[in-house]
Amino acid sequence: MSTAFKFENEIVQRSERAKSVEFHPTEPWILVSLHSGTVYIWNYQSQTTEKTFKVAESPVRSAKFIPSKRWVIVGSDDAFIRVYDYGTMEKIKEFQAHKDYIRCVGVHPTLPYVLSASDDAVIKLWDWEKDWECTQTFEGHSHYVMRVAFDPQDPNAFASASLDGAIKIWNVHSSAAKFTLDAHEKGLNFVDYFSRDDKHYLLSGSDDYTAKVWDDKGGSCVHTLEGHEHNVTAVCAHPELPIVITGSEDETLRIWDANSFGLKHALKFDHGRIWGIAYQKGSRRVAVACDEGIAVVEIVC
Repeated sequence: MSTAFKFENEIVQRSERAKSVEFHPTEPWILVSLHSGTVYIWNYQSQTTEKTFKVAESPVRSAKFIPSKRWVIVGSDDAFIRVYDYGTMEKIKEFQAHKDYIRCVGVHPTLPYVLSASDDAVIKLWDWEKDWECTQTFEGHSHYVMRVAFDPQDPNAFASASLDGAIKIWNVHSSAAKFTLDAHEKGLNFVDYFSRDDKHYLLSGSDDYTAKVWDDKGGSCVHTLEGHEHNVTAVCAHPELPIVITGSEDETLRIWDANSFGLKHALKFDHGRIWGIAYQKGSRRVAVACDEGIAVVEIVC
């Protein structure tokens, strides 16, 4: 008999529209980027703001920790990447990375690499050990590139999701995609990897109101998660619990069984549309970026 999971113990930090959230791996911090052009670090234990960075006058759609360097990296609608020391709050680097909005930045788990994805339909690879040189450009999508994700099983591989409806798999050493999945009938907002029982999958979320689970080797669709009533903006598989979490512009979070892919629980938010989800390793906390700020919930069973 499967376990029933649900969300409880909600904490809300109200602000302008939050576009992304990420937990720090060791500190009790959540990194939040805002549509207003500000990024802040929020302490979920003390429920206070630790640091605030006014990045730009345009929206910041993606911000990530680089814990090994004590940095925060952000990508914004002015097409710039900026890097800050989160200890001193000093700006380490600032450069124009693209010709249009930056939708996503992705940090490699072990190598000094950052990927950026943009509305100019281009993905770029940056090496901070080479003074942020662009070491590879990846072209092939025909619409905005909304998301990139490094493959945790292969240090040279990553996936991208675009509003052209395709998922592409790439090698960091080649400008040409390894293969393409015509994944959804409408644009994609999200792609990520997850593993379960020694099997490796891709997750996608789309404007067709569905999320899908893909066999990352054969490229076949294993399951379609249906039930959202608006665009699916964020998808994640919890690394320690057998669940997949989806968020949508229908203002709901949904928990799905990661083995059967059946719906386990749906939570209607009162905080507007959902734009991002992050889990904390080693705990049951989940952070959610939404129109009215962020919420932190616990998964209980």
